[in-house]
Amino acid sequence: MPKIQNPNYTLLYYADKIKKMMKEPLKRLDHDQALRSKLASCCRLRPGEVWTDPEKKHRVGALDAANAKAVARLMDTRKAVLAIHDPPYNFRVGIKKRSDHLSSVQTEEYIQSCRNWIQNSLNSMAEDSSLYVWLGADQRRGFQPLPEFMMMMREFKEWVPKSFLTLRNQRGYGTQKNWMSVRQELLFYTKGDPPFTVIYTEIPKVLKGYYKTVNGKVTENLERSRSDTIRPGNVWLDIQQVFYRMEENVPGAYAQKPLSAVERIILSGSETGDLVIDFFSHSGTTLIASEKTGRRCFTCDIDPIFAELTIRRLEHFRRTGKTGWQCTHPFPEAG
Repeated sequence: MPKIQNPNYTLLYYADKIKKMMKEPLKRLDHDQALRSKLASCCRLRPGEVWTDPEKKHRVGALDAANAKAVARLMDTRKAVLAIHDPPYNFRVGIKKRSDHLSSVQTEEYIQSCRNWIQNSLNSMAEDSSLYVWLGADQRRGFQPLPEFMMMMREFKEWVPKSFLTLRNQRGYGTQKNWMSVRQELLFYTKGDPPFTVIYTEIPKVLKGYYKTVNGKVTENLERSRSDTIRPGNVWLDIQQVFYRMEENVPGAYAQKPLSAVERIILSGSETGDLVIDFFSHSGTTLIASEKTGRRCFTCDIDPIFAELTIRRLEHFRRTGKTGWQCTHPFPEAG
């Protein structure tokens, strides 16, 4: 470091150095074709192939979720009790940017694809099971595809709608001429009579003065509590949106979901040893959450690069105990 007399300059020097260190080492993997070509040679799976974890028998495929034969290859006759899917939202990503892999198609075409992978999910599920689907609503295109997807789900009589949840994104997006967009939609359906375990947040319960008569005795709200913290409702305010400075961050995977959100779903809707599926693995969050909670996970992604990223994230977690790469490179051999 050069000799700097002014302490303010010293602070600026280190601030600039930290900023450069914290910058993500990968551009968006759905976006940069030159980068994708470079990473393709790093992938151990080719389209249609499935990797089986030698330790705990998780499975990761480079497969199309809308293809029934491909999904059957992933499942290998096994049935899951819980599905957590995070499909592309049919958005053009950004106003000035165009994503070649996560761009928008006609809504009817998108919904037909959804119809296919929902049917494949149904075929892969146990008699008593739960389905969660992350989705979005494009304000610039009539809020599609959320309402169309919800209407399409009515075709599947086996899936009973249970809740429409909202995860609050702390950062948010928007302009000075509209309300800040901070919500992430999550749809919850069940089939049969699956288990549901009440999970509590870490938010202290502070409401007092709400009284109710229980067994002839007037009791205050906190007296009746089963926990000192509150239960999550269908609006989740306590979960941090993933960004580049968090340990669980996976560089290049822009649509990553928080581990704590997926763990909450898994703990509430499955038991230790159960099978969880995710047909859109992306950054591998469902696989890592399953590994941490003692579940088995079968997951896939149509893009071999994201399938490879999912496998590497599991291996990285087992080797280091870290849930992501933060600001390091998941493909060091690619430079």
